Amino acid sequence: MKAVIVAIAIALTGCALLQPGAEQLGTVDAIIADAMTAARAPSAEQKAALSSAQDAFTRDPTAVNRLRLATLLAVLPAPLRDDARAAELFEPLADAAAPGFGRFAALFSALVVERQRLTRELERAARERERVDKDRDKREEALRQQLEALRAIERGILEREERLRRKQR
Repeated sequence: MKAVIVAIAIALTGCALLQPGAEQLGTVDAIIADAMTAARAPSAEQKAALSSAQDAFTRDPTAVNRLRLATLLAVLPAPLRDDARAAELFEPLADAAAPGFGRFAALFSALVVERQRLTRELERAARERERVDKDRDKREEALRQQLEALRAIERGILEREERLRRKQR
């Protein structure tokens, strides 16, 4: 019985070795788990995770360390997020046809680029809204001035009529 279990284990190990990217898939899964944990952690732990990933990449700029750092830069909240650097780190690894690191990097790279596009679009819309608000304020002020001028004319007419009535009496 033990021999059969050992044979099955050896066969499965052999299959895993023959399957390209099998090791990378496990590594990608670990990177995703680390990123999810860091994203849900308190701010201090997020900073520590990012610092650790940056140190690891600086010491040893392997694909795994590059992917780990890029993923953290992409998923952490705004003060720690750096989409430009994440996209830069994903770019050399991104290959949608390559299983494991390549597809993962391609997916995240596309997500980061889309988020950057949406951010630019949101900023453009905010600037446009600000411009429209300023234009509206200018029009409102011009209308207020016109209304005040009309009221002054009306007061002048009423005062003149009142003076004419007094003279005729």
